[in-house]
Amino acid sequence: MRAIKARLDLGGRDREELIGEYIIEHGATVRGAAAYFGISKSTVHKDVSVRLKDTNYELYCSVKKVLDVNKAERHIRGGEATKRKYMIKRKLREKRGCGEV
Repeated sequence: MRAIKARLDLGGRDREELIGEYIIEHGATVRGAAAYFGISKSTVHKDVSVRLKDTNYELYCSVKKVLDVNKAERHIRGGEATKRKYMIKRKLREKRGCGEV
């Protein structure tokens, strides 16, 4: 838990700015940022879509662009994950010799 608190040591900065900068630097998704900072997805989303708009509008616009790209690509990432899932299942079945694939 200390490591998570260390990541959110703001040093006088707003949490939403810290999260916004992380999203821009890493091209992170809301889920990825939430995992990194150890907070919920809804908190990250609220911070970068509502609070950040009031505190730092320029950063908000930059974060919104990254999140819009992530949103446009999410169906592709989901399809790739499903493809990997079934390829792994197929390889396990072949390895066990469980008949036709």
